Amino acid sequence: MKSLVITVVCFLCLGCSFDATPSLAFLLTPDDETTAAKSVSEGDQAPDFSLSSQDGSQVSLQQYRGKWVVLYFYPKDFTQGCTIEAHSFQTDEAQYKSKNTIVLGVSLDSSDSHKQFCAKEGLNFKLLADESAQVATRYGSLMDFQGKRYAARNTFIVDPTGVVRKIYRDVNPSGHSKEVLSALSDLQRAKA
Repeated sequence: MKSLVITVVCFLCLGCSFDATPSLAFLLTPDDETTAAKSVSEGDQAPDFSLSSQDGSQVSLQQYRGKWVVLYFYPKDFTQGCTIEAHSFQTDEAQYKSKNTIVLGVSLDSSDSHKQFCAKEGLNFKLLADESAQVATRYGSLMDFQGKRYAARNTFIVDPTGVVRKIYRDVNPSGHSKEVLSALSDLQRAKA
């Protein structure tokens, strides 16, 4: 009797069947995030987006057509690696401007977190809030760490026509800005 009750409860509550080989199709069906995580490749048109910046304004990739864009994804405001990377981009800001290039940082943090991070660290380029992780997902830059989602440390160089020209994955934050500046010089020379 006890095993019959357990079987009925299992069937009713958990959706189990009496079939010896129950369907596992629900485990194999990709969800929207898995499907959307197809990565951007060099030579692809960069997916457009509109996100809030640290000052609350909406920023879209489209508004920077005619300029080079360094779009860098980073895991979290106020963390050591992310602070090092942000400081490097800030230190080299004049060099980016001389190359007609805008730097945009993206993480899953809120606009308010970005505002505090910029104030504390003296950053004046745009940090964008991708709280829904839609942009990070579209760029193949979403990761899980200890059960939480973060933006993966990836950088995309986008040319003035909106085409991705260079991708850096799993970036080492130390010296990365210099690496990006060197690649920008090469890309701009090749395009001239």
